[in-house]
Amino acid sequence: MQDRNPYSSPRARVQDADGDGEYGEIRIFGAAGRLGRVRYLAYSLVTWLLFSLAVGLSAAAVGQEAAMFVTAAGYIVFFAVAIMFTIQRVHDFDSSGWLSLLVFVPLVGLIFYFIPGAQGENRFGKPPPPNSVGVIVLAWILPLLFILGVVAAIAIPAYQEYSQRAQYEQSQ
Repeated sequence: MQDRNPYSSPRARVQDADGDGEYGEIRIFGAAGRLGRVRYLAYSLVTWLLFSLAVGLSAAAVGQEAAMFVTAAGYIVFFAVAIMFTIQRVHDFDSSGWLSLLVFVPLVGLIFYFIPGAQGENRFGKPPPPNSVGVIVLAWILPLLFILGVVAAIAIPAYQEYSQRAQYEQSQ
């Protein structure tokens, strides 16, 4: 015989009726909500790359005279989107969006990559969803580019000096 009451409430986890679940919604173009560290790094990097490409191509298309204005307008839009990302990141560790102005102080803006987010729901909403593989890969691009840049800055001049010495030795 069964020990369980067939009329008891279900024991399985059931999502809300509106389908929100336990995670908040990611809003790319908005200051409301929360954004985790890895997603903040990945979204900032991709936004910077896309805006740089778009501004460069449009500046090349309009000609030399208007390129300065196109570049200025493009980077104003980029900074607006970057500030929205930073406000969401600040919301993740339960602080006011005004703290995002620290991004304009040199090197102080790096704190947004290191401060962990609040566990569970806070006054700005539910926690962001877990990071997908794509977000993690995008976030690793920046450190890898930095390391490759340092290696290239060391290796290229050393190789050029080596090839010059080899040519000098062959000519002797």
